[in-house]
Amino acid sequence: MKTWQVHRVLKEDTFGCVELLTREDGARLTRRIASGGRLPLSGVIARFLARREQRALQSLHGLGGVPRSVQDEEAMRAPQASGRAPRRGDVFLREWVEGVSLPLATELPMDFFELLDDLVGELHERGVCHNDLHKEPNILVQPDGRPAIVDFQLASLHAGAGSIFRSRVSEDERHVHKHRTRYTASGRGPALAGEGGRGRGKRRRPLSFLWRRFGKPVYILITRGLLRTRDGAEAFRPSSGPWPEWREAVGKERSS
Repeated sequence: MKTWQVHRVLKEDTFGCVELLTREDGARLTRRIASGGRLPLSGVIARFLARREQRALQSLHGLGGVPRSVQDEEAMRAPQASGRAPRRGDVFLREWVEGVSLPLATELPMDFFELLDDLVGELHERGVCHNDLHKEPNILVQPDGRPAIVDFQLASLHAGAGSIFRSRVSEDERHVHKHRTRYTASGRGPALAGEGGRGRGKRRRPLSFLWRRFGKPVYILITRGLLRTRDGAEAFRPSSGPWPEWREAVGKERSS
């Protein structure tokens, strides 16, 4: 009988952990266990974030470049790395997406950021805003060079194009443009590539400015200190590089 096992822990903090599960036949899944720690209400918050991600992925089902929500009883019951059995209500499974995070990519296709713009636009067309695209590791480079997006625990679903939706769309687009500009600046990438994109010319909104100036330092202190987060959530490619090599564009067509 083929059984699921924890291959490695991808992320761990007070709100639970994210694991890569593997099976003897080579199958892979990502498992989030939303178990709280010592902080008050951490279990409630963990389950809320897991349900938020699950709803977002269900809304995006069938969209290439986004992991699918998965149901697998055996994977849900597989023992954690510690040997404990997870509680069923705390477990959320999603498809494993092959690829390397953007900060670790050694090469990119010439049209990578155009494709990323298109993918983010498809999220918005389905009423989903990611709200965490400022983190480079949430953007993956798949083996064929196309982008993928992961970690939807802060994603929001919107029924209409109201002011909140428009604001969050603008922030998603601005963050993609920020990455594009950084990766193509000073001759690092294709000529003029850094000048395009939906987020061009969009300024940081007042709340975003306050977050970066005051909220983010507190967030980093909490996640790295009090929550004891173990992952590359705040990782980014240093300005000194090394920067990826650019290769032939892969084109606009994407599988779904």
